[in-house]
Amino acid sequence: MPFEIIRNDITRMAVDAIVNSAHVTPDVGGGVDAAIHLAAGPELLEAYRKHGPLIRGTAFLSPGFGLPAKHVIHTLGPVWEGGTHGESKVLRSCYESCLRIAEDAKFESVAFPLISAGVFGFPREEALTVAVAAIGAFVLKVDMTVYLVVYDRDSYALSERLVAKVESYVTDVEIRRSIRELWIRCEDAPHFHDERISTRNQLRMPHPPRSLKDLAKQLDETFSEALFRLIDARGKTDVEVYKKANIDKKHFAKIRADRRYQPKKPTVFAFAFALELNVDETKDLLLRAGFAISHSFAFDVLCESYLRHRNYNIFELNQVLFDLDLPLVGTFG
Repeated sequence: MPFEIIRNDITRMAVDAIVNSAHVTPDVGGGVDAAIHLAAGPELLEAYRKHGPLIRGTAFLSPGFGLPAKHVIHTLGPVWEGGTHGESKVLRSCYESCLRIAEDAKFESVAFPLISAGVFGFPREEALTVAVAAIGAFVLKVDMTVYLVVYDRDSYALSERLVAKVESYVTDVEIRRSIRELWIRCEDAPHFHDERISTRNQLRMPHPPRSLKDLAKQLDETFSEALFRLIDARGKTDVEVYKKANIDKKHFAKIRADRRYQPKKPTVFAFAFALELNVDETKDLLLRAGFAISHSFAFDVLCESYLRHRNYNIFELNQVLFDLDLPLVGTFG
């Protein structure tokens, strides 16, 4: 699970390292900082004092002491000053500094809070955008499980821009479905004869479904066989695909080793995004695993919406899915 957004108490995360959004001076601040120091014990503050004050955007490593996490990566985030003082750049530097430390230490897992989104006043929707961009770019290059830990619903907020985009996507899917339903009704109407061809041309959809003959040619192909055929056809490497799919390396190896591997639906969608499939190709791949796209499920509608608009950004989609308490794409075994 390379990058997953979860609801949890970060002080209970049993990972190689958790990240602490530290106080500006070697002292205990409020919010997440106070909770981490309380759980870790007084030794954590002594480690901060021994290191000395941090520069905003930088980080350092200490033991986890009384925490379930083995280590704590301390970073000093920016204070929000209206967005005109380079706050987003400094915030991204916080994430990148912490991730470099984790990579150098060869950690397998690290958990972040939403840095600066508490007492430092950084707008949550903007803080989330920066976090997802920084972590998403990192996990495409490095094999590490990274969690973004959100304590409750109030501490998580999608940007209005992303909400508007997704609403337009879903509306477009509903329009397409209405057109298909209209076409079916017209086909069944008793007076529908000579106008059949002209109406069909007006309502023709992009990426028409494959014919039954085309599907039958590869009916015996399993999900695993279809997946690796598509990887070869796209000229991609295994590493490139499993990273872009937000799939763990070990999970991917299991799929490659077992031609009859039975994936979960979010895993199939993850590979569809990684391979930049269109909707009909995705339906074929889902069929190999015994699934179909249903407009009765919000998860399916959202995934289809992104595919139809050729938006293959899994990390952006997962922000929306998490907000709606739906399964995330690519983070399931």
